[in-house]
Amino acid sequence: MKLISWNINGIRAITKKDFFEDFSKMDPDVLCLQETKAQDGEVEKALLQLSTYHQYYNSAERKGYSGVALLSKKKPLTVTYDMGVEAHDQEGRIICAEFDAFYLVNVYVPNSGQGLVRLDYRQQWDTDFRNYLSNLKASKPVILCGDLNVAHQAIDLKNDKANYNKSAGYTQVEIDGMDLLLDTGFTDSWRHFHPDTEAYTYWSYRFKARERNTGWRLDYFLVSNSLMDKVKNVEILSEYHGSDHCPIQIELDV
Repeated sequence: MKLISWNINGIRAITKKDFFEDFSKMDPDVLCLQETKAQDGEVEKALLQLSTYHQYYNSAERKGYSGVALLSKKKPLTVTYDMGVEAHDQEGRIICAEFDAFYLVNVYVPNSGQGLVRLDYRQQWDTDFRNYLSNLKASKPVILCGDLNVAHQAIDLKNDKANYNKSAGYTQVEIDGMDLLLDTGFTDSWRHFHPDTEAYTYWSYRFKARERNTGWRLDYFLVSNSLMDKVKNVEILSEYHGSDHCPIQIELDV
């Protein structure tokens, strides 16, 4: 089973590029998209070509903001949306699809913002999201994928010292949130297979960051420890453009 996660930075923008050709090459069993920046009907219209996939959308109340989508060859057993906490459930950030062997949670974690204006909110989100995942894990293993908006370790971004506690995505608060999440029984699957590799999934559109590979690893597959023996490989698909993030892929023997 091949799962792919991709922050596409706007469904309407990316579908005007090579998205469908890229999709055909990647040929995922499940594709999780983040930052669709569109309402459900607009996402559905943009993805009409992929009608052989079962499609699910969760859009923000605010137009042109946030939003996630999930496309699956096989119909999931159940699909649910959001975490059931009103403070968080207006921004279209979570889709959970249940399969035989696991829950797959597609998430777009809130960014702490310019000047870290949302850092306190982000800390509360991390706590509530961790509780939500723990409830799921009580019934079967969980695979969490998406843009987690944190570089977990110094190896996960190019300029760690310059960004530490100054930039959204690399504050101690966010790092601690990731530590606490992993401590509940998750493995950072890509780092598990590539312990010493410097590789990124996001590059700013400014300063020729992608050409210079001045990036951040913000996109993850976190896998319940009990499911790690089923993981065959995990890849960062940096050859695919179209967004300021690249896709990531995990293959499972389930």
